Amino acid sequence: MNLHEYQAKELLRKYNVPVQEGIAVDTVMAAEEAYRQIKTQTNNNFAVIKAQIHAGGRGKGKIAGTEQNGVKVAKSLEDVTTIAKTILGGTLVTVQTGPAGKKVSKVLVAQDVYYPGPNPVKEFYLSILLDRSKGQNVIMYSTEGGMDIEEVAHKTPEKIFKEWVHPSGPLQGFQARKIAFNLGLSGEAMKNCVKFVTNLYNAYIGIDCAMLEINPLFKTADEKIIAVDCKMSVDENALMRHNDVAALRDVTEEDPTEVEAGQYNLNYVKLDGNVGCMVNGAGLAMATMDMIKLSGGDPANFLDVGGTANAQTVEAGFRIIMKDPNVKAILINIFGGIVRCDRVAAGVIEAYNKLGNINIPIIVRLQGTNAAEAKKLIDESGLKVLSAIQLSEAAELVKKAIA
Repeated sequence: MNLHEYQAKELLRKYNVPVQEGIAVDTVMAAEEAYRQIKTQTNNNFAVIKAQIHAGGRGKGKIAGTEQNGVKVAKSLEDVTTIAKTILGGTLVTVQTGPAGKKVSKVLVAQDVYYPGPNPVKEFYLSILLDRSKGQNVIMYSTEGGMDIEEVAHKTPEKIFKEWVHPSGPLQGFQARKIAFNLGLSGEAMKNCVKFVTNLYNAYIGIDCAMLEINPLFKTADEKIIAVDCKMSVDENALMRHNDVAALRDVTEEDPTEVEAGQYNLNYVKLDGNVGCMVNGAGLAMATMDMIKLSGGDPANFLDVGGTANAQTVEAGFRIIMKDPNVKAILINIFGGIVRCDRVAAGVIEAYNKLGNINIPIIVRLQGTNAAEAKKLIDESGLKVLSAIQLSEAAELVKKAIA
């Protein structure tokens, strides 16, 4: 589950991670009031207006139909009004949103961190995620902050450092000091960085993050280390332990069909192909998508009804798949272990009758417990449903259906 920048920063505060001060608002009037508060707190006329969407590249992205970037420095109250009016309610298009963009419902009015002081400011990159090849968490960091880390990795890979941490223990003190040293810090800035990295790792573990990225990690002119931006993704399987985090979910930022599928406990991911897939089990889903590719088609989705498929879940799956206008055929591939194939077949027939007017071919392959009975039910239903026992047979039927 992805979080907005302002939500992630509030969670980091609980772990004593210093963050850029800011106030999230959803109206122009509220943005103006937030600016007045930030100006009073920081004694600085400058503030940063940041669009809040679940996508990166906001600074370079633009509001559709304008030249307004998704992140902009305001130098006065008038600037805040103008910028907020343009961003709020607009569609922000970035490299990560694609041409469709995402509607901006909130902006974060944040402090300007480039205030004057005795030392130069610096921007770094730091992220924490799981390195599956080693079975350990890895802290990736670089002196090249404030830019695309992919570009840094491509052009100057030697500037990217990695520190692995075994999941059975905390980040060790020497590791935090090593990170600060490799970033070129010393003195007060190094001490602050050690505290920052240690607390950030504690937040990563405590919140059950799947990924935590700070870009830029910022050293201010008075040697403070703060998170200016934050991207946080939380492991959905751990949300049962974090009711406060689960409450932060913004479904308006997610694919509506995926949200609907979740209401029926269906695992659904939309793809770009022309054959809808309905299976039980992730492994079977992968094999099914491979067979579709081999038969000349392209999977339109990944839809796993799980081990308790019934008439309701099958009907919900049908409805969700058929919302995609690119789907030219639907392949239902169920292996009956816990769930009986004849029950699934009855569910398919019931769903078909309820939906009606299904004008695309449906291929049903049921294998396992009561597979023969299931095939008989499908064949005798009188519906325009093609049944198969072998996956290769089902793939051939898919090939004919989309020809």
